[in-house]
Amino acid sequence: MSDTNPDAGAEANSQSQLGMQAMLDLAAPQPNYKALIEQGGFVQPMDHIAISFSRANSEFVLRHHELFSSRVEMNLGNVRPLIPLNVDPPQHASYRKLLDPLFSPKRMDEQEADITRRVNALIDAFIDRRECNFSEEFADLFPTSVFLGLMGLPEDELPMFLRLRDGILHPEKLDPDARLDLDKRLAVMNGTGQEIYDYFGGLIELRQYEPANDIISRFLSVEMDGEKLSHEDILDICYLFLIAGLDTVSDSLTCFYAFLARNPDHRRQIADDPAVIPAAVEELLRWESPVPAGVPRVAREEVELPNGQLVREGTAVVVSYGAANVDPAECPDAFDVRFDRKKNSHIAFGAGVHRCLGSHLARRELRVTLREWHRRIPDYHIKPGHEQLEYPPGLRHVKDLMLAWD
Repeated sequence: MSDTNPDAGAEANSQSQLGMQAMLDLAAPQPNYKALIEQGGFVQPMDHIAISFSRANSEFVLRHHELFSSRVEMNLGNVRPLIPLNVDPPQHASYRKLLDPLFSPKRMDEQEADITRRVNALIDAFIDRRECNFSEEFADLFPTSVFLGLMGLPEDELPMFLRLRDGILHPEKLDPDARLDLDKRLAVMNGTGQEIYDYFGGLIELRQYEPANDIISRFLSVEMDGEKLSHEDILDICYLFLIAGLDTVSDSLTCFYAFLARNPDHRRQIADDPAVIPAAVEELLRWESPVPAGVPRVAREEVELPNGQLVREGTAVVVSYGAANVDPAECPDAFDVRFDRKKNSHIAFGAGVHRCLGSHLARRELRVTLREWHRRIPDYHIKPGHEQLEYPPGLRHVKDLMLAWD
């Protein structure tokens, strides 16, 4: 006689299906998050792969790097681990000590005027038209423009960097067949990855002979633990800068503005009182969680999570930031979007030693955009006929968000 409990197996299968649905249904994932948290907040859809949804389990995984490794294959066109994303302590700490000052609050203060200028230049292009494809005419362009400024790269290279970004993160834009054909998807990503290596490799070689006041020249001159960074080190850092810095803020902006266009009371709070913007950014990061899940963490040994769940050695645990951010155990009124929230300890930027390197830059870009946009375009809505929003797979973002104003 079998000892297997068919009801338990069916329940586990149902939770796994709901877990995968929560990861794929990006238009409105919060109700699925809630259901999964109520069912224990942890599912294992297949051997050696698990998803954590509850805040307690997720924070435990993120903050215990000695138990969960970040050295995983990313399959983003890269041929080596991305630095510092796929590097574990103690080496990780050395890289962060070198890189953190580049994105410190003080450094962002220095960039404030330039970021403001870039926001307004983009708005100038369509404000008199009284409508825009916000996704394509603002959100896609703005973070890449800021990136070029930070890296000291020419403005006319913006189209090329958008193409490189899309080749890694949205390969279907370069080859429509890549949406469903895995081989074609990988071909686009791998080809684009080689282009990224070639571009930055050439720039590194140029800066060795012609130093400039830019980040590449800084990388060539500094030492880490008494040694110069290698050519490959700098390449792997730049690769991560490109794919991390050009897309997440774009995605966040489309999610933010879709919410604000559909929730005029919240929009008016920002337009009427710009002082609320920092809190609004944090609340929209918590609620929208444009990066719904992070880099998998691989269990180095068998680990018991706070809820008693055992994770076997070698299991890759995907942490759902979006679910953790609406866990009522951390935020009792998690399904209320409130710009007057006094405590907001979301993990939209992750947690632990691998917390997002560019979080200060992302916050500054989001705050400046909300301030300048609502100063100039306080009343806007989704253009009639475009109310059905599309959230494609990947990071949470709205495709072709059409906005209009009177």
